[in-house]
Parts: sequence; C-alpha cells; structure tokens
Amino acid sequence: MTERVRVAYEGPIAVITNDNPEKHNAFDDEMDLRLFEILAEIRERPDIRAVVWRGEGKSFSSGRDVSTIGRQQMELSHHQLMTRGHRGIQQIFDLDVPIIAALHGWTIGGTFQRTLLCDVRIAAEGARFMLPELTHGVIPDTGGIACLFQMCGHGVVSDMVLTGRPLEAEEALRHGVISRIVPRDKLDETAREMAAKIAASPPLTVKLARRIIRNLHEPAVRASMGDELLAQTVLNKSEDFTEFKNARAESRAARFPGVHVPPPRGGRS
Repeated sequence: MTERVRVAYEGPIAVITNDNPEKHNAFDDEMDLRLFEILAEIRERPDIRAVVWRGEGKSFSSGRDVSTIGRQQMELSHHQLMTRGHRGIQQIFDLDVPIIAALHGWTIGGTFQRTLLCDVRIAAEGARFMLPELTHGVIPDTGGIACLFQMCGHGVVSDMVLTGRPLEAEEALRHGVISRIVPRDKLDETAREMAAKIAASPPLTVKLARRIIRNLHEPAVRASMGDELLAQTVLNKSEDFTEFKNARAESRAARFPGVHVPPPRGGRS
C-alpha cells in the first residue's frame, strides 16, 4: 500500500493528501488504486461528514506520471484499465458527503478532471489548470469534458481540449470552475474551515442538498465518460496513435494517414 496518497481522519472530516512531491504529485497506477481504496473506505464511515482533498509540495498534481507508461507489466487491456479507473473515481458520486478540492500550483490532465467531479474546488493564488491529453495522442477521458462544458460552455472547453492551453485561477473563477481564490498559506486552513462548516450541518440535509445538485449534472457526466471509454479504446488501436508513438520515438514529424501535408515554401505541389 503506497503512502503517496494517504488519508487522515480529523473528527468528522477526512483529509486525502497527494504526497508525491518529487514528481509534483503525478499519479501512477498504484496511486490510483490507493485513491479508489480511500474513497471506498470513506463511503463506509458514517461518522465522516466532509472530505478535503489536498496536495503536498509545489502542485496539487501534474496529472499522469508519463515515465511509468509502457514500463509496467499490465494484465488488463486498455479498455479494462479505463473501466477500472472510471468505476474507481465514480465512487465520488456515491458518497453521501461532499469533497472540497484544495488546489495549488499545477492541476493537470486526469487529476484535474477528477477534481471536476468533486463538489467544490478552491484554489491558491497562481494556480493553473490544463488538459494536455491531445499532445499525447489521446483525449481527456475522466469526465472532464462534460464537467467543463457545463461550467464554461463550448468555446472554452474546445480551446482547452484542442490547444491544451492553461487556465489561470482568475479565469477559472470567472467561469465557475473554482469558487474561491485564497493566498497559498491560507489554502488548507480555508478548506478545513469550509469542511467544518459543512460537517456541523445536519447530515441528512447535506446529503439531500448534494443529491439535488448532483442530479442536475451527473447523468450527462456519466454518459460522457461512456463515450470517452469507447473513443479512447478506438484511439488506442488506431493507425493515428501508432504513427504518433512512432514519430515521438523517432524524433520526427508525424505523418498521419489521409492528412495532406503542404509542400515546403518554394517547392512544387
């Protein structure tokens, strides 16, 4: 059991901590499984009234630890691995208590998408968010597209997904991706104060209010994750993805099938 994701119980509050600061809290499969175990554990604890999810070091999480891709001996197919990941993180929907994500530094890729499934996100000054999946030849596949579409609309989510450009904290606040910006040294304190206020409220009231809010968006997010699972499985077996990986390995420009490449300036077509 890894300690790079851990949980502490502070009375009625569970505090989940990403603790892999040497890699800016990048997640690998072992950390994924530990996070899913923690969510399952919290679900079985009726004494817990609120959850804070935070990170050590300079960033909440830089996303996937790409250095582990292709190096681990996997017994599961890509489709099975994604299915396991979806089932694990969708436990957020099944909790009776809200999760407050306290974000600082970078929050990137799949981990950013996971925080979008949480109930509340607050951020430290200077926090930034990004979905760089297309630069790795794949698509966001953890419900993030649906969540951002609901928050920001078509234009912003298309810009972030298709170009991979970062979203600064101030813009994220304007779009409702986060609800507060606080000084970095006040982030943990603010998250715990918010959790304590929720924990002091009648638990059934919190549960029902959360359910009403979630029913407004959860069905669309689940449906989108199903589409992402199918699309990512197709991509993983595609000629485009094979060419993308080969081009990266050979340090050359990719030559995707069926894509016209204009001749160099001054050359003949």
